[in-house]
Amino acid sequence: MHRVVLSLLGIGWLASTGCSSAPLSSRGQDREITPLRIATWNIKHGRGMDGRLDLERTAAVIAKMDVDIVALQEVDDDVRRSGGVDQATWLAERLGMQASFGPFMDYQGGRYGLAILSRIPIQRSEVWRLPDGHEPRVALSVDVVNRSGPTITVAAVHFDWVEDDEYRFAQATETMRRLHELETPWIVLGDFNDTPESRTMRGFHALGLDAIKPMRTRATYPADEPEIEIDFIVAGPGEHWSISEVEVFDESIASDHRPVVAVLRPSSD
Repeated sequence: MHRVVLSLLGIGWLASTGCSSAPLSSRGQDREITPLRIATWNIKHGRGMDGRLDLERTAAVIAKMDVDIVALQEVDDDVRRSGGVDQATWLAERLGMQASFGPFMDYQGGRYGLAILSRIPIQRSEVWRLPDGHEPRVALSVDVVNRSGPTITVAAVHFDWVEDDEYRFAQATETMRRLHELETPWIVLGDFNDTPESRTMRGFHALGLDAIKPMRTRATYPADEPEIEIDFIVAGPGEHWSISEVEVFDESIASDHRPVVAVLRPSSD
């Protein structure tokens, strides 16, 4: 149900692909990474608010965010609507990162789901099957080792989207159960499709520490004129983390969601 894709860097990769451009990433994988710069973004399979499918534009936005780890939602793998591209692999190679893909379901000859890209080597990847909603859903979990601290579990989510929250809350409850059972510090992030006052988000905020956005720029959807806040980063256990520099990234065209970026520092540093 999952795979970890190692990006192929350097001259050998450029020669094998025939690509003349270098990865967009500006920072190497071998540096000490503490604190962690984290992001979540629903990329709508690379289709922007202008209706144009442009994965190169998606990669450029991620590069500009300059993050160590990013969770991506609405990611295609060999799907006809997005040109049959394995988007997680393509973005990983373009950005000089590693990738893990978690498929929800088969779709248009390929698979549709979510991904995590990381500059930090991914040690383990696991798909958590969640209760079905209007579509099948999973959470994608990866373990990364920050060399200045312990192993960290990063879980990407994309919950059910309809107004009735029955399916969404069931998916959130299973995700929270999994997080509660972890022995590692964790970060859960993604498109929760619910607002801060909802029972879904109240549950996550009770379980961990919320990356609180600046009040005047908290809304993340729709990207061109944001009205609601539905994309979040939560880290736990709360006493393990401090969170700073939270922002809704100013990107209004490349997708229908705006990215959320935060800096997380393990409290033991």
